Amino acid sequence: MTADRSLGNVIVTGGASGLGAAVARAVRDAGGRPLVLDLDVSGAEVPDAFAADVSDTRATEALVTELAERFGGLNAVVTAAGVDRPAPLDGLPGDAWERIVAVNLLGTAAVVRAALPALKASHGRVVTIASSLALRAFGDATAYTASKFGVLGFSRSLAAETKGQLGVTTVFPAGMRTRFFDGRDEQYKPGPDAALIDPAHVADAIVFALRQPAGVEIRELVMCPEEEPSWP
Repeated sequence: MTADRSLGNVIVTGGASGLGAAVARAVRDAGGRPLVLDLDVSGAEVPDAFAADVSDTRATEALVTELAERFGGLNAVVTAAGVDRPAPLDGLPGDAWERIVAVNLLGTAAVVRAALPALKASHGRVVTIASSLALRAFGDATAYTASKFGVLGFSRSLAAETKGQLGVTTVFPAGMRTRFFDGRDEQYKPGPDAALIDPAHVADAIVFALRQPAGVEIRELVMCPEEEPSWP
């Protein structure tokens, strides 16, 4: 492996919108083949897109295994699927709270777990998407914060478990200019002067991590505006 190697087959969850779509474009433009998984793939910008609800972990594992076989292996996984619904703990129904954790954390683990045999065979990479809320907690975000702290713990443990077999990078993006905030109550939407970053910049950083040579790791990467209030 060299720093300018082909990216190969890259599963991108949440790859039909937001950060995931930016990652899929960046992988495609860098010569790789993005394999997009998303709830709704009608807006996907790449040809290989597959409808999937990553919170249905057994079905997700089966699909990832099938894709690895169909496309002759996997070189990387980027877990960009994520949801949130800000509210006080006692103001969010249990099923809604648990779905946030299921998509963000359990879905991440399911995709990586199913991809592991193919990634070990290719000495590939896993890029997990955490959040600035994996490093600092705020109120009215217990489910999202718990899920993203969980992604960080999962990723660090995975890196320790698989060292020498594959690469693991965790990315911590702050707020981005995507539709992630659509549908929120006004009090939870970014204000008109909010400093949000372009998801394309985060996607470029992810591709940079994917293209590192074997044996070189970008373990963790924070992406935020200069005035980011949640960091450090």
